[in-house]
Amino acid sequence: MTDTTQMVERDQSAVTKSQEDRSTPTMTLLPAVDIVEDSNGVTIWADLPGVTKDKLEVNVHDGNLHIEAEAVVPTPQGLRVQHAEIRQPHFARAFSLSADLDASKIEANLQDGVLKLTIPRRDEARPRRIAVTVE
Repeated sequence: MTDTTQMVERDQSAVTKSQEDRSTPTMTLLPAVDIVEDSNGVTIWADLPGVTKDKLEVNVHDGNLHIEAEAVVPTPQGLRVQHAEIRQPHFARAFSLSADLDASKIEANLQDGVLKLTIPRRDEARPRRIAVTVE
């Protein structure tokens, strides 16, 4: 089997001035998430590749959880981009939180491009064992 893919270099002198002045293209992406619920609460894992802590915002307002982030894809020194469809992806996702979740105790951790949010249940919403007495 042979690979017939060819690299075609574009003549950079053909780029018009208006194309040079355009800002880097951005696109809002919906990050992939995994959501797990148990008796203690809800855990959300959101895939945010290329996102650093300073480019990440997690907010709760009126029972809604909002995640917004911007990834920066660096170009190695001495190289130039031949083709880039998305250079600075912007991630955004929102969730409605159940009233039995305690939004004031949300914990967030970002590691290797994965955001982990732990949202505990309110104490009164957690299942509890009731002691039975015999008379």
